[in-house]
Parts: sequence; C-alpha cells; structure tokens
Amino acid sequence: MRRLCHRRRQGPIGRPPKPVRIGFIPPIRRFDPFPPSGFPPVILEAAEIEALRLVDLEGLSFEEAGTRMNVSRNTVWRLAGNARRKIMCAIMEGRPIIIRPAGEPPPQQPPPPQP
Repeated sequence: MRRLCHRRRQGPIGRPPKPVRIGFIPPIRRFDPFPPSGFPPVILEAAEIEALRLVDLEGLSFEEAGTRMNVSRNTVWRLAGNARRKIMCAIMEGRPIIIRPAGEPPPQQPPPPQP
C-alpha cells in the first residue's frame, strides 16, 4: 500500500515541499525508554522512517530510494540524516520516540521565547 505524505516546510520562505510516496506504514507508534526519563519525546516523521527503511534496511542507494519516494536523492539523504540524528539523540538522552504517521498534523509546539 502506497500513500503520499505531505510534509511542511521549516520556515515561512520558499515553496512547499513535494509530497513523499510512503511504501510502508509502521505498526508501532511509540518507543519508550526504560526507566522513563523526564525528557520530551523525539518525533520521527513518516518520510524519515521511509527513507531509513529504503536506504538502511533494503540497502538501496539514495538515488534508487529517491525514485521510489518520488523525491530527489538529496532529499532522501537529508531525511535519512535527520532520522539518524533524532534516533541517536533519543538513545543517548533516554528520550521517548514517537512515530508520526503520514497525514497526521504536526504536534503543537510552544512558540520560541522572544529575546
């Protein structure tokens, strides 16, 4: 089953990102460390999970993964790098990992403090 994942841009400037084709939706939505820590969770996007799955699990090149996901190889490289960084941060700091499925709106985050 293939679905499209509509991503959101990071800042106010620029064109909206292209939708990413998702080939697998993980059945698990959350991983919690033991013992629980008080740190906020790390949120992995569906597109980041798909990039990791294609590159690391299936062993595809970034170009082949980009063709399957309907994005450029640089986008796959960036998504996989972000996912690896988030997973390592969660492991090293003992933070929970939440997998946000495609089509679900991003969680509400408080605005950054004004200087």
